[in-house]
Amino acid sequence: MRLVSLTCSNTEIVAALGAGDLLVGIDDHSDFPEALCDRLPRLGPDLSIDVEAVRRLEPDLVLASLTVPGHERVVEAVDQAGLSWIAPDPQSFDDVLGDVRTIGGLIGREAEAEALVARMEAETPPVEVAGERPAVLVEWWPKPVIAPGRRSWVTDLLWRAGGRNPLGDRSVRSTPLTDEEVVALAPDAVVVSWCGVPTARYRLDVVTRRAAWSQVPAIRHGRVHPVAEAFLGRPGPRLVDGYRALRAVIEAATR
Repeated sequence: MRLVSLTCSNTEIVAALGAGDLLVGIDDHSDFPEALCDRLPRLGPDLSIDVEAVRRLEPDLVLASLTVPGHERVVEAVDQAGLSWIAPDPQSFDDVLGDVRTIGGLIGREAEAEALVARMEAETPPVEVAGERPAVLVEWWPKPVIAPGRRSWVTDLLWRAGGRNPLGDRSVRSTPLTDEEVVALAPDAVVVSWCGVPTARYRLDVVTRRAAWSQVPAIRHGRVHPVAEAFLGRPGPRLVDGYRALRAVIEAATR
């Protein structure tokens, strides 16, 4: 079977299922596992895929995703090219696990998918909390500040890790926030997980120096933490790494 992956999360799912040898092409942003990605043809950024190049690879299945805003246009072009495709659109952690099972079933890796789901569940155990859960604001983007809402697997990861998303009651995938809204939310910690930015280039001072945030508990207590967007923004196996990072943030907020 010949697979093309157009997003990082799908590349990582296929690799975790032990099916990396089925991949014949990937998007420019896929970077893990490094050894696998380094040897595969690149097909362009996730929002500017060269669909003709995809077609020339003669894939049996194209793995796209609707979690990337704007990627639906790529999906439409893939469909018009007459290629078989799926485009997962997970909004919860359970949805992500379901997508692992779906992809596993489509590529003949059902048993591997069940084993991977079992590992992901075992490595993200729900934490029982006595008392109020710390509010953790995950920042996808700094200007304007954009953060996930209820319809994000991050909300579930935070809850499993013993915290809560202060925007967990907003039925959105993500939303821009004003300074006044953040002050009212009063997060106990802020996680910097900027989309598309290498972790080494995260600048925590961009958050800590916001004058309007000076009395936000996270700022007053120095609880601003970097977590790689690869661990939180990609709905795949490495969400377990995101869970571990959030667990550490929450433990620090409760000391």
